[in-house]
Amino acid sequence: MASDNGGGGGGANCGEPELSDSLKTFGAVLKALRDEARLTQEQFAPLVQYSAAYVAKIEQGKRFPPRDLLERSEEVLGAGAARVLAAAARSLTRKVGLASWFQQWAAIEEDTTSLYAYECRVIPGLLQPEAYIQALFERHLPPLTQEQSERQVTARLARQQLLIDRPNTTFSFVVEQALLERRLGGGQVTRELLDRLLLVGRYRNVELQVMPLVQEDHAGFEGEMYLAETADHRWAGYVEGHGTSMLISDPKAASYMLQRYGKMRSQALSHQATASLLEQMRGGL
Repeated sequence: MASDNGGGGGGANCGEPELSDSLKTFGAVLKALRDEARLTQEQFAPLVQYSAAYVAKIEQGKRFPPRDLLERSEEVLGAGAARVLAAAARSLTRKVGLASWFQQWAAIEEDTTSLYAYECRVIPGLLQPEAYIQALFERHLPPLTQEQSERQVTARLARQQLLIDRPNTTFSFVVEQALLERRLGGGQVTRELLDRLLLVGRYRNVELQVMPLVQEDHAGFEGEMYLAETADHRWAGYVEGHGTSMLISDPKAASYMLQRYGKMRSQALSHQATASLLEQMRGGL
């Protein structure tokens, strides 16, 4: 199946994603309510504890609005405005900007009880800070337009809300140490990446493990993989790369992937040892 979004692993395989009328509508509603309250973006932003630049991107339909923005907006704009915003928010979907072929996996993600990811190419999309995402798309070939890049960034950041919205879902990530040593995008991007990993690693529903640079017994030689357990306790797998992707629903194939992932978890650094390594790397930058 052709790949045009780099969904699961968050690679830079991407083409023209679907447009987001709902995001643009929400942004227009927020702007109208802010204008009605006679507040500029610069005045409104600190009141809802976000930067003016971030508020501008939400109003332009380029960012998925965080849940706490609605709560904070009520304190600033009033209960009536908050009800209007909430109504606009109900039409939003995290799948905006995701290519149609990837939306099937995205739907599985949103209903999963366990989500596992092993990456040897790039940091998993759910863990990437904005600067890292932008660095990926800046290096995409063929080059993307600014608008295309913005849509991709918006879609990826929106998906990351899964980590917050699904506190009862178990998220497990195994990433190769080489991805951190590579310093994709430069030192500042890597600092933001390490900060993001340390933050997410403290979530109660997230286990993050690094696979050491030297590991003679490594079960991940077949490449990256994503696994999800559905609400009815069935497992599905997903792989992608070099312009192709595959959703794996066959129980036997998914079981084999699960066996390999379990072996890799035993071979990688523990969650605690990973946190120590990330702290050490962060201090060295």
